[in-house]
Amino acid sequence: QVQLVESGGGLVQAGGSLRLSCAASESIFSLYAMAWYRQAPGKQRELVAAITSGDSTNYADSVKGRFTISRDNAKNTVYLQMNSLKPEDTAVYYCAAPPASPAYWGQGTQVTVSS
Repeated sequence: QVQLVESGGGLVQAGGSLRLSCAASESIFSLYAMAWYRQAPGKQRELVAAITSGDSTNYADSVKGRFTISRDNAKNTVYLQMNSLKPEDTAVYYCAAPPASPAYWGQGTQVTVSS
């Protein structure tokens, strides 16, 4: 069964941290680079971060230096460590693969940052 399942969202104060996890089925994780997207209310979905099977990463300018994407190949899991969170980071965060034009999406996890 092909699936992506996110967890780890929640409510946090500005300046705080959260770590999102995405458990992927092996059929996805072994074949594709992985990505995190987000969608804020009234805005388009945007790519936040991506990571290849060789651990090359890229980030949206708005999160560089604050967010870190990583993957655990033994657990078929990709993470998004989010530090120094800002109210503008409030969004539903989605795990997706492959990054450029995702064919697979998770159900999303809500991240709310209060000021």
